[in-house]
Amino acid sequence: MAGGATRWESVSTPYLRPRAAGEPDAWSEELAAREVAGSQQLREVAEVAPPVEVAEGLGISLGESVVVRRRVMLIDDQAVELTDSYYPSKIASGTGLATAKKIRGGAVTLLAELGYEAGSVQEEISARPPTTDESAALDLADGEWVLILSRLIRTTAGEPLEMSIMTMTANGRRLRYQVSS
Repeated sequence: MAGGATRWESVSTPYLRPRAAGEPDAWSEELAAREVAGSQQLREVAEVAPPVEVAEGLGISLGESVVVRRRVMLIDDQAVELTDSYYPSKIASGTGLATAKKIRGGAVTLLAELGYEAGSVQEEISARPPTTDESAALDLADGEWVLILSRLIRTTAGEPLEMSIMTMTANGRRLRYQVSS
């Protein structure tokens, strides 16, 4: 997909649904439906002080720590997205979220197993030129921009649960939203 050679349309709602035993995570399911090869690589799992935007979204004080899971999403061995997912330490510490290995069914499945089910989602999309590191990681041509999707997931009780910052290739990308009442 380098240089936007392939059109990619993505819907967020499947990424919010916990998976049944043996069911693939949403990224793997999306790739299989499109009949493309892809994967994700875990770059880092750590307890860190979050960026201001994340601290505000998760409703924590600056300097308070969170667990971050940094991943690179690949299609046909080409990086198409850098995803950093942040979780309040009081929820994530000592769980599989804080372990440097893939989570069967994805993080929303593990969170549901821990008693935290997604209730509402707020997303914000912006576009900007990539940083030097982002441009290199996503193999972008000069002049290409990235899309930034910030997703805040709250529990059914309104408690901030996860904030993800996704930096994705813009060329060929289309985001689609569906809302059910």
